[in-house]
Amino acid sequence: MGGLLAAAATVGVLPRLAFADAVPPGGGVWPNVFISPAGKPFRAKADAPYPVVVWFREADANGDGKLDKAEFLADCDRFFTGLDPNKTNVLGPLQIAIYEQRIAPEVLGGRVDLRGSAGGRPLLWLAQVDRPGPIDPGGPDTDAPTRYPHSLDESGQGAAPYSFFDEPEPLMAADLNFRGVVSRADFLKLAEAHFATLDDRDQGYLTLDGLPKTPVQKALEKGRRGRRKG
Repeated sequence: MGGLLAAAATVGVLPRLAFADAVPPGGGVWPNVFISPAGKPFRAKADAPYPVVVWFREADANGDGKLDKAEFLADCDRFFTGLDPNKTNVLGPLQIAIYEQRIAPEVLGGRVDLRGSAGGRPLLWLAQVDRPGPIDPGGPDTDAPTRYPHSLDESGQGAAPYSFFDEPEPLMAADLNFRGVVSRADFLKLAEAHFATLDDRDQGYLTLDGLPKTPVQKALEKGRRGRRKG
């Protein structure tokens, strides 16, 4: 796999996106992580606001505090475009491997330090994606159950603790036909389902206050309340 990624860098197909580093300066793990509905990771320091705020402001193109469906889909489409430098409208095994290993390694077993959420003691949340053996850039097994989500996360695997949805691997969740590739059309079809799930009151837009909290966000907030009481 390392050779595959090295070859990708050589031929210039690595996506040139302004992502935060997957590892914070000085090493360790980011204590504060959000993975957007499109699968884009946002990371912050322990005492910073949960980075869902950064995603929402980025996606809310007109800055009116309401993320409508067009803005939501445009945000997802921009992320797909960044992962598709050759403009094929399909993410294949190489692009998916780059995403998993370089952009959002949380999906393969990222850890969040929930310091303070257990009586002031460090607590590491290991979110390991459910895959047997070595990482396979070809995608999940063809007989795996669909992950087309219509409910909030309960799995605790991969990206799910950092996300609104039960999607251990956000890109492969859009592989609706289990082909091992993700088309732009299917990616946006999943984005529409995401929006409908989050817009549970059928308002036609989302607000920051109306969004659900991810499992990691809840744990971080609980830890901060515990520190204040102490």
